Amino acid sequence: MAEIVLFHSALGLRPGIIEAADRLRAAGHTVHAPDLFEGAATFDSVGPAMAYVQQLGIATLAGRAAAAVAPLPADVVYAGFSLGASFAARLAATRPGARAALLFHGGPAPAQLRIDAWPASAPVQIHFSVSDPWRDNAAIAALRDLVRASGAECTVFDYPGSAHLFSDPGLAAEYDPASSGLMWERAAELLRNADAA
Repeated sequence: MAEIVLFHSALGLRPGIIEAADRLRAAGHTVHAPDLFEGAATFDSVGPAMAYVQQLGIATLAGRAAAAVAPLPADVVYAGFSLGASFAARLAATRPGARAALLFHGGPAPAQLRIDAWPASAPVQIHFSVSDPWRDNAAIAALRDLVRASGAECTVFDYPGSAHLFSDPGLAAEYDPASSGLMWERAAELLRNADAA
């Protein structure tokens, strides 16, 4: 079983993130879900969440993400939702020993992450709604190409509709049970393969 660090989106450590961590634990994994907002806030909508993120600053949040994984072993799986996918990808690329990366509703460009290499031992999954307004196809393609150039597998999974956080059951306007279930099945397959490697 894998040891996983799971980073929340700009909405904070919502119940949906805790549920996701519990889902992975129920499958036998050890899961860490750090609160990068340090208990100060959670949000139900993007506007106030992004204002709070800007107030804190990406550098501060990235520092907190790095501090959260510092005590963990090297061979972890990095996972994240939306903004958290950026932290997961950056750490998977730069912290030696990554086993895999699960990027839910996020696919940051390598230039944004300031990376130019990827560990060959760390396969990647990227999960997005096909018409997600936050989706940047050029960024996804650049990350996919970088990962594949390293020798690691990178799979981009498309889901119907335009919802961003379609896997969060607490967001009634976005939650898609069918897409969410399929996403988790695919993630479980990556984790099984990483465990067998």
